Amino acid sequence: MPSSSSASSDDKLPWAAWQPKSSKSGKPFDLASLDPGAKPFSTGNKADDKAAVDTLAAEIDTLQDMFFADRRFKLLVVLQGTDTSGKDGTVRGVFGRVSPLGVRTMSWTAPSEEERRHDYLWRIHQRMPGAGEFMVFNRSHYEDVLVPVVNSWITADETAQRYQQINDFERMLVETGTTVLKFMLHISADEQKKRLQERIDDESKHWKFSLDDLSVRKQWDAYQKAYAALLGATSTAHAPWTVVPADSKTHRNLMIATVVRDTLKSMKLRYPPAKPELKGLKVS
Repeated sequence: MPSSSSASSDDKLPWAAWQPKSSKSGKPFDLASLDPGAKPFSTGNKADDKAAVDTLAAEIDTLQDMFFADRRFKLLVVLQGTDTSGKDGTVRGVFGRVSPLGVRTMSWTAPSEEERRHDYLWRIHQRMPGAGEFMVFNRSHYEDVLVPVVNSWITADETAQRYQQINDFERMLVETGTTVLKFMLHISADEQKKRLQERIDDESKHWKFSLDDLSVRKQWDAYQKAYAALLGATSTAHAPWTVVPADSKTHRNLMIATVVRDTLKSMKLRYPPAKPELKGLKVS
């Protein structure tokens, strides 16, 4: 199997400015330095941006078909972000057209009793893509260095240990043929307030809302601090993070679709060789 790649931190890539550099000193990334309202991939016209997302989604579907047929690669896409940052919307907008052939989506919730009996990465490892498979994580193993940190369920030493364990885990994935794309959907507190209110005001969106969302919102600053720390500790050369300014839903999808499409194209996917025995064969 050929060596895998990740969302390379090559400074020449158009999204390089949105990829935190690995901090060997453990210094948190300055998340506040990136504007969640920015639109670096936008054409300046919302209608054109939406059309571009549709075009990219169609390209990704075609490339995924080749990806499945090629069977030389594995792809893991991680979507991580605060409540209302648009993880579900990204799955629909970017990956909604992708054939279910060889593609799986996993939405992570609190671990079950069975999962709690094992180490925190046990359940994650079971959901890794196989050869020719394309896996999309809605939330991820990074919940285990967010929720427990914000709620003081683990110590600073345990948190640092988990960062290292996650880095080693992802290195193993990459070294055994998995391409890892990690997206942190970056929204502002004002945008989250707006989206939560929309869920309250629109009865058709009540299913998306829980009173617990308001309790978590009160921890906004703590979660921003936890995200800054994990970005600084786990944006590695083998699996860098890409921070996606996501106040604009259209721009969020445009940026992520561009990175995924370009990554798939860089793999130089190919269909298997033609079968000689089929040459000239006619179906009667």
